[in-house]
Amino acid sequence: MITLVWLGVIAVVVVGVVLVVRQSQGRLPNQGDRAQLPSLARTIFTLEVGDIVQYMGTDWVVEGKLTYDSNGYTWLEYLLQDGDRLRWLSVEEDDQVEVNFLEPTQGLDIPSTPPTHLTFGGVAYRQVEAGTARMTRAGTTLNRQAEQCRYFDYAASDDASNDQVLSVEDWEGGLEVTVGTRIRPTALTLLPGDGHRVYGA
Repeated sequence: MITLVWLGVIAVVVVGVVLVVRQSQGRLPNQGDRAQLPSLARTIFTLEVGDIVQYMGTDWVVEGKLTYDSNGYTWLEYLLQDGDRLRWLSVEEDDQVEVNFLEPTQGLDIPSTPPTHLTFGGVAYRQVEAGTARMTRAGTTLNRQAEQCRYFDYAASDDASNDQVLSVEDWEGGLEVTVGTRIRPTALTLLPGDGHRVYGA
């Protein structure tokens, strides 16, 4: 009986020594390593380049990410791509989370100082917000390369089109117009990628 007890003790000690040796050789992750592993969980605030955004039957790849900072208030815009199609996914949280799905357009002539009211595609818009923001970027962001931009946000004026939104951004004289709709965050399915762009270099 005593022999069996000693054999058990020896077995436990041997297993412990093997585990310590393997950990010291980097063959087993220690607690610190696990803490450094990137999380695979995604929210609309934590998307990364290479992730997939599923929306309306399309798998959009996150090719770029812009973080806007306007006097401490921040929001995000992700550049999404599916083949030759590009979209911007705008995400911000004030009193509630607001998500806009936007398509670039060349079909609207805008003066260097955008008006407070405009009409596009038969929808009347009014300017609801304007200011200047500084940028932090990841991945590709197309022509949005300046360190800061002026932004002018519009919402549809009539209740029948109240989900319609339009945005004008001035990137050192280069005006970009995007138009789209406000969508529910739950309409999106978010999948983690491998951290690399799918399109482009």
